[in-house]
Amino acid sequence: MSSGQGQTQSSGHGGGQRGADNRGGDNQDRKKTKETLFDLGRYLDKVIHVKFVGGREASGVLKGYDALLNLVLDDTSEQGRGDSDEPVKAAEEKRALGLVVCRGPSIVMLCPEGMEPINNPFVAAE
Repeated sequence: MSSGQGQTQSSGHGGGQRGADNRGGDNQDRKKTKETLFDLGRYLDKVIHVKFVGGREASGVLKGYDALLNLVLDDTSEQGRGDSDEPVKAAEEKRALGLVVCRGPSIVMLCPEGMEPINNPFVAAE
């Protein structure tokens, strides 16, 4: 009889503990969610400029994003791949890409339309 009571107590305690773990886990998951430095929701359905590792650049309408900074861009065009020996000619080249998924780890810079990166004024010109 004491073994039956032990089973009842342990199963009751285990069930309660599982419930507490689930609730605690949910709270921990909420605390562990990664917050981005800025709210990309402000730029949904607006044109943004993206620079990637390796020098590629693209512009498109932001349609979606996630916590890892993966982006979905529509009506995307790639500018100046840098394949040409002449930098001026490479900068003028544009290629239509359409709907694109950009991996967050490969993104170096994001710029909303109307805000363009400037050259560093503290770097000595050669």
